[in-house]
Amino acid sequence: MIGQEIIDRFQRLLGPKGVMTDPDDIAPWVTDWRGRYHGAAAAMLQPETTEQVAAAVKLAAELGVAIVPQGGNTSMVGGATPPADGSALILSLRRMNRIRSLSAADNLAVCEAGVILAHLHEAAAQADRRFPLSLGARGSATIGGLVSTNAGGTQVLRHGTMRALVEGIEAVLPDGSIFDSLDALKKDNRGYDIKQLLVGAEGTLGIVTAASLRLVPAIAARAVGWVGVKSPAEALALLRLAESKLGDSVEGFEVIADDGLGHVLSHIPGTRCPIEKRTPWHVLIEIDHSDMREPGPAERLEVVLAQALKQGLAEDAAIAANDAQAEAFWRIRESLSESERAQGPALQYDISVPVARMPAFMVEAAAAAEQAFPGTTASSFGHLGDGNVHFHVRAPKGTSDGPAWIAAEGQAINAFVHDAVVAAGGSISAEHGIGQMKRAELGRLASPARLHALRAIKAAFDPHGIMNPGKLIPNPEEG
Repeated sequence: MIGQEIIDRFQRLLGPKGVMTDPDDIAPWVTDWRGRYHGAAAAMLQPETTEQVAAAVKLAAELGVAIVPQGGNTSMVGGATPPADGSALILSLRRMNRIRSLSAADNLAVCEAGVILAHLHEAAAQADRRFPLSLGARGSATIGGLVSTNAGGTQVLRHGTMRALVEGIEAVLPDGSIFDSLDALKKDNRGYDIKQLLVGAEGTLGIVTAASLRLVPAIAARAVGWVGVKSPAEALALLRLAESKLGDSVEGFEVIADDGLGHVLSHIPGTRCPIEKRTPWHVLIEIDHSDMREPGPAERLEVVLAQALKQGLAEDAAIAANDAQAEAFWRIRESLSESERAQGPALQYDISVPVARMPAFMVEAAAAAEQAFPGTTASSFGHLGDGNVHFHVRAPKGTSDGPAWIAAEGQAINAFVHDAVVAAGGSISAEHGIGQMKRAELGRLASPARLHALRAIKAAFDPHGIMNPGKLIPNPEEG
């Protein structure tokens, strides 16, 4: 545990607003978003400037005190939860919530780490621009956390993950020095790309305090369609047809198993199937234009879907008649996780495999899991176009004690699913990160070369191991 004398040092450094010590105030921030991991912290540091972050980290390094960086605390893998033994302090970036600049001319926004994603969306819209990354937690997820986890979302197909959207970074390194690389240079050959090392590092190499982010023109017109297909293979063929006809205007392409649609219709009031025919699989597709050129996106999408129906790639299709209907289509997709939880206990996997192998994986891995673990049901949904789907294995019907089922079966099912992912040439973490939840599995499955590189980079940046301990980097005994 961290004693009062250490907390006093930080209070003198950061002032009365810079350190929170009331256990009731800290309590919401020591448990992860899913409620799976519970930690302890004697205090939460709340710096307001990059200089204060640097001073706090420098003092922590001097005292040998570990720090857990935290933004909106929306990690899906326990990546922002402090250790249970109280050996670390939380360092919250929530007070660093300023958009320092936003330029439509440069298509660039410089945001501090505590800026909430939805607030950036609103600010960009006022400048007739948009930040092309969105996810369910946009009302609480912060820019620093999105950078540190290399977040994805529903627009990766066209715009990429955070790695592609981060043009520059400001960060505090484990010795308290400030790495300032916010200038959005198109060419910079000064050796290793420190910026990209910090993206996706989950706070283990330093604390991201600000980022320069790429903006794109606002959407002038869009079309959203819902398509019923026989299988993920037909869905992928539909995507390739759409890309050949529509180019990079394809912004979103989500695939959903029919049982997932059924869960939404059963548990989310006001939802209905967008097409008359229920098919084994469904596709949600969006195409966007940044101008009003003719023909419009709805007309262009209609031509593609007509061709897909003619070629047998689609069984039924509908195009949203207006924005309200388009949002209703998207509401189904965005409600999948909520409706899945209503089905009962489940093990959920955020995985990726090469796009060409994904259709077979979605079908074969689900069937194999159900056979290996009788009574379970398995299915997936997600971003087929970028090879990332969310694969769920649900407990047998009637399971009342979810934690007990997970304790009894979870390790075996985890290993089964992850082995199948690796056999398909994929990754056990597509967009949620490793955190503490997947650390042991990364140690079990990653190549010796990858593990050596991860540990060497961590040791070089953070030789005393004070940055977000217990996350991302497997212990030697884990691989």
